[in-house]
Amino acid sequence: MSIDVENRQKRQKLDLRRLRGRIKRILAELACPHADVGVIFVNDAEIRDFNRKYLARDSATNVISFSMREGEFSDVNPSLLGDIVISVDTAVRDAEREGISLEDELDYLLIHGILHLLGYDHERSGKEAAREMEKRQDELFAQLKK
Repeated sequence: MSIDVENRQKRQKLDLRRLRGRIKRILAELACPHADVGVIFVNDAEIRDFNRKYLARDSATNVISFSMREGEFSDVNPSLLGDIVISVDTAVRDAEREGISLEDELDYLLIHGILHLLGYDHERSGKEAAREMEKRQDELFAQLKK
């Protein structure tokens, strides 16, 4: 198992040790305890660059996942799930709007990003797949709160 976590933004102090622990718990709950994942915490400007470059969307967003389980060479390293990019700026705004802590919002975004790495999709696979993903997110979030 390899969990690489990098904090590129400077506005919010993040407890990277806590976040690594959360990632480990999420992966264990998803029966992927030996998976390799990278997570980068950025600001809105940087995630907007990722979004523009890789998804042709010229806006900031909260989380983007880059799965290594898709495509022609997805079987080269089965333990490698991929990378997740999270905008802390957007997470702060979303947490304030929802009336929750930044830590809870980051946990939720980690869950969301990891589910995307595992093939869950709420954008292209229809309403039923979106409901299934949301249900799984809520279940995992509840498990983290225990």
